[in-house]
Amino acid sequence: MSRSTVTMKDVATAAGVSPMTVSRALKADSPVSEETRKRILKVVKDLRYVPDQMAGSLSSKRSGFVAVLVPSLNNLHFAETVQSLTKELEKHNQQILLGYTDYSKDREERLVETMLRRRPEAMVLSYDGHSERTIELLQGANIPIVQIWERPEAPIQHAIGFSNERAAFVMTQDLIAKGYKKITFLGEPGETWTRGAARRRGFLAAMRNAGLESGRLVAVGKAPISIEDGASALPVLQEKYPDTDCVFCVSDLPAFGLLSALKSNGYKVPEDIGVAGFGNFEVSRFSSPSISTVEVDPERIGTAAGDLIGQLLEGSERPDGIVQVQVEAINRFRESTRNS
Repeated sequence: MSRSTVTMKDVATAAGVSPMTVSRALKADSPVSEETRKRILKVVKDLRYVPDQMAGSLSSKRSGFVAVLVPSLNNLHFAETVQSLTKELEKHNQQILLGYTDYSKDREERLVETMLRRRPEAMVLSYDGHSERTIELLQGANIPIVQIWERPEAPIQHAIGFSNERAAFVMTQDLIAKGYKKITFLGEPGETWTRGAARRRGFLAAMRNAGLESGRLVAVGKAPISIEDGASALPVLQEKYPDTDCVFCVSDLPAFGLLSALKSNGYKVPEDIGVAGFGNFEVSRFSSPSISTVEVDPERIGTAAGDLIGQLLEGSERPDGIVQVQVEAINRFRESTRNS
């Protein structure tokens, strides 16, 4: 008998009991006698029976999983967030059902609808702006919703993260304080709401606030821009803003690509031009020179999200109303920018 065709009735027949007794024996607080339970569990093992969790959830109204959507599966930050979230949710007997949006609102919308059909107990998703339909689906889901990696102005329910716009504003201010006046921002094109666009807005606001030229923008690739995109931006930078004294990149990956291209073309960093990134990826810490960046804590975001969901689902002290957890963003100045 193949594993896919084994049913609870098959197990009951082999064990000489009723299907109801099998169902009871499979529960942690089983009222079935120990002898009968052991016999049933042996049959379950021998037949390789896998209980239908969805069928069980129809009666218990508990699916046992949390839907998690992230923009990318190869981004270390999101991988660390999902890992810490998973560890925290396991403490509450929850598993994750993972999907990735590829930074696409349309794909996110389809995934949200598909995930909700599977009756998750909560949903966690990275905030990069949502379609109207996605917002409607989430608002009507009647489960805990946690947006991560941003502090949206109008959260659907709960939010755990930081203001990307504010973090970029502060970094730009600090670069200006170091004496940089001709700062150019390197990021992806597009005006729709993304965390990258929020960082660009923070840069522009800080430059305007300081009375400096604020329209110094170089846009390459598409979100998320890569090391290769950063390297390919150098000719554009040389043509549009040859007087640039520092480049603030939307993330560490294009910062590393730009840094490599600058060195290959005879520039000295930071003597000729400074470079700063965002994210504190490993590449920024171990490049030569090491890259100044904005440090964030992906593990903290995942752990906080898992802890909040645990409280919302089963905690004795459930949070009232909207919960917003501020995750600190810290500027780490290294060798790629001048000291003062």
